[in-house]
Amino acid sequence: MKKILIITSILIGGLATSCKDDFLDVQPKAALPTSFFQNKSGVNLLLTGAYSLLDGWATGGGSFRSYQSSSDNWVYGSVAADDAYKGTNAGDQPAISLIESTQIFSDNVYFWGKWRSVYDGIARSNDALQALAAAKDVSDAERKIFEAEARFLRGHYHFEVKKMFNNVPYIDDKTYSSTDLESTKVPNTADIWDKILADLQFAYDNLPAKQAQVGRANKWSAAAMLAKAYLFQGKYAPAKTLLEAIVASGNYALVDKYSDNFRATTNNNKESVFEVEFSVNDGAPNGENGNIGATLNYPYGGGGVTTCCGFFQPSQNLVNAFKTDANGLPLLDTFNNEDVTNDQGLEVKDPFTPYKGSLDPRLDWTVGRRGIPFLDWGIHTGKDYVRDQAYAGPYSPKKHLMYKSDIGTNTFSGNVRLNANNYRMIRYSHILLWLAECEAEVGTLENARKYVNMIRKRAANPDGFVKNPDGTAAANYVIKEYSTPWSDKDAARKAIRFEERLEFGMEGHRRFDLVRWGIAAETLNAYYTVEKTKRAYLAPANFIKGKHEYFPIPLQEIQYSQKNGQPTLTQNPGY
Repeated sequence: MKKILIITSILIGGLATSCKDDFLDVQPKAALPTSFFQNKSGVNLLLTGAYSLLDGWATGGGSFRSYQSSSDNWVYGSVAADDAYKGTNAGDQPAISLIESTQIFSDNVYFWGKWRSVYDGIARSNDALQALAAAKDVSDAERKIFEAEARFLRGHYHFEVKKMFNNVPYIDDKTYSSTDLESTKVPNTADIWDKILADLQFAYDNLPAKQAQVGRANKWSAAAMLAKAYLFQGKYAPAKTLLEAIVASGNYALVDKYSDNFRATTNNNKESVFEVEFSVNDGAPNGENGNIGATLNYPYGGGGVTTCCGFFQPSQNLVNAFKTDANGLPLLDTFNNEDVTNDQGLEVKDPFTPYKGSLDPRLDWTVGRRGIPFLDWGIHTGKDYVRDQAYAGPYSPKKHLMYKSDIGTNTFSGNVRLNANNYRMIRYSHILLWLAECEAEVGTLENARKYVNMIRKRAANPDGFVKNPDGTAAANYVIKEYSTPWSDKDAARKAIRFEERLEFGMEGHRRFDLVRWGIAAETLNAYYTVEKTKRAYLAPANFIKGKHEYFPIPLQEIQYSQKNGQPTLTQNPGY
């Protein structure tokens, strides 16, 4: 855990002539004493530092650490599921390829990077709480809000590490002692859900409904995070109460156009419940306040968008999921029987006709594919957007990218791949679809259908379709609401879960959702069976139930956890 240390400096030359010891009382020149932060201003600085770790950056270890700990969990939530391939080529970042193909080992540096990033965020949250406890110039009202923000962040960071690794230690501001450097070597044998819930409940009870500064947690973002924590435990009734309170607050609504959730010019819109804030050209070295965790995930060179790096390519399975039937509804059971037409193996000069069948319009805001406009960069031309089609397919990522019109304003002057397009960690569409889940389990199926239809109605807005240069729809978009009342609980569950995949594709949630629903093994093994015929490197892939729901505790952390000659951390089952 990181702390601010006071380092004394001994001037050797003065030892022979001085008879006093006050020469030892020298303030360090490269660090600030703990007392510096024990006031309102200092607490706010520490709290800002805790927020800054939401993007996983500033944890040391160079830019590679940012890829390992990106706030959108693109590696762990999407590539490790059925939404995306690692992309690029076989030799680039092979540690991700191992995760994608279920060759999951405890010494994989990506797991270590994520662990360190999250516990750095926890450390910063605790730093703020310790400084707050000693601050004398903070009013009671301010103290409650500061504490609630710090505990919201601490709850979130523990939630992140819990959903990744399950058996993890909980570290609070009372656990750490500056006089005992081994105080954070805590066993990971106790379940920490109750402590996560306590932090998030405190935040919900004490945060204001609105904050003056954009990006800070408020009462409703805390309610949403708390509801999500309940959902991950299968506790639908308390989650439902919280989610209904968010709806009743009237603070949020769906934006008219689905795509407005994925561009810098519409950051923090009325749909935003909690966003990870990015900024550029703000004085930060090397543009590090931009979305650095996604900086690999751009077309390799097509259309002049970027020249690097070709990662995070959407899977054919995800693309197929956006097919619709004659009634404008998803093909819940048969979507992957036939592929949406792609340009695999075709040169840019070769003729190609995009898929003519009916599609959910959200596909073309989620995936870049040949023959369809790629934001405002022009028509996606196919192979020259992709580093190695034969390896990772023909599709490009899209949601986090900058528009051409953003260049110079919402992009970093030294690297356009660092942009200010926030990551919408929780938005109102999450609230509605989580409510649909709750209604299906502990409410009414008709209410569940109502919430799903709200999402589908927005997706069906023709003003929000991807358009050709002549203003016509770029594909055969056909999407409609569920018109027949729902009466079968299992069928309703399937429809809701499918809707969540469509709404949040390529946003880093998929694997964690599959695990919490208890269907990860069956879903991913069905995916691997088909994908092995397309992607040779997935030949070893096999999701082992009872093991792969969680990733292994990083070997490096187990080694470093030794106390009195014995590790305090225990490895997860099966590893």
